Amino acid sequence: MTHADIISVIEAYASPTLQESWDNTGWQVTPSGTTDLCTGVMTCLDITPAVVDEARAKGCNLIISHHPLIFRGLRSITGAGNAEQAVISAIRSGIAIYSSHTALDSTQGGVSHELGSRLGLTDMRPLSPSSVSPDAGLGVIGTISGGITRAAFIETVKRAYDAPTVRVTQGPRETGDIHTVALCSGSGGEFITTAITLRADAYITSDVRYHDFLDHGQKIIIIDTGHFESEICTKSIFSRIISQKFPNFAVHMATCEQNPVAYI
Repeated sequence: MTHADIISVIEAYASPTLQESWDNTGWQVTPSGTTDLCTGVMTCLDITPAVVDEARAKGCNLIISHHPLIFRGLRSITGAGNAEQAVISAIRSGIAIYSSHTALDSTQGGVSHELGSRLGLTDMRPLSPSSVSPDAGLGVIGTISGGITRAAFIETVKRAYDAPTVRVTQGPRETGDIHTVALCSGSGGEFITTAITLRADAYITSDVRYHDFLDHGQKIIIIDTGHFESEICTKSIFSRIISQKFPNFAVHMATCEQNPVAYI
């Protein structure tokens, strides 16, 4: 199989047409085009020099990431920063790189749906439906059968996201069972008011601003899990998509990745 064969499966699941206008889903590096035979795939959240080194050591000449390696643009490639070093290393090693960012976030059964499934949500639907497809969109909202207490739900979130700690609103919404939950992987603070309008009892996302807690904490329970924790599951999603289509093909999940944020 070629690189293009592998990526066609990813794009059939998460069409690039679903990406946000500001995003850079797609090919990031193709040292010799996309028709080379693929010797192995490595999946990851972020492209770093260490991930490229691990891919090369495991015989993978294709890396698929969630976060784009080239996002805000590179004005030079001198090896001065991590992104530049990764580009140089990938080209020297003949490793192609593809990223599926908000396309994977928005697709039906995407990142937020994966997290919702881990939480046991049912009847999930998009929190912010896509203009491309009503069944796709950023975030999800769903229900927890029978409801759950605030304390028990927070522990459930920590386990589902493998989060050592979370930031949570405190205030009037500390009592009463949680039945309706909205969430958005990555930085989804912009959808807090949407979750409130849809009468969610709790909203889970990351990178929440202090004033969002202050302004909305009396209306909804806000849980900030951390950005890494909310998206590290993407490498499992990529691996599953490929393995289901090509069960005998070598797919590796990067083991060198670690959260750049420490909790002390």
